[in-house]
Amino acid sequence: MENSTAHRRLVKSPPELWAEVSSEDALARRLAQFGEIRITRLKPETTVAWEGDRASGTVELEPSGWGTKVTLTATPADAPPDAAQAGRQPAAQEPRPSLLVRLLHRRHKTPEVFMAPAPAPEDTGEILAEILDDLGAHHRRPFSRD
Repeated sequence: MENSTAHRRLVKSPPELWAEVSSEDALARRLAQFGEIRITRLKPETTVAWEGDRASGTVELEPSGWGTKVTLTATPADAPPDAAQAGRQPAAQEPRPSLLVRLLHRRHKTPEVFMAPAPAPEDTGEILAEILDDLGAHHRRPFSRD
């Protein structure tokens, strides 16, 4: 698959951005479109390598004048041709239990899980640009005087 890259100079300091991209939870929130995210490698203050269910990539930070140059890369995961269609199908249904059993077990029902297909390469670049927009935005905290 082809790499998608997006880069931009953001008016934030490298330590401020590092705090936002080096935390697995924070990075997973930003890269949610690529599935469950795991950080696979950290090069302190400069590079985060990540892997997701539908893509993998890097976040690179480089001091640049009044801000930080941020480069995001992503490579969509290879998916077998039938995976996209199979992911949209709900799991095979079992025979429906009786009314009494359904009422007693209503609270323990597990939601159906659908697997989303990997983003198309042209969409991946747009997703990365949106992530950069979000990273560069000034997020106001409620009730603060920022």
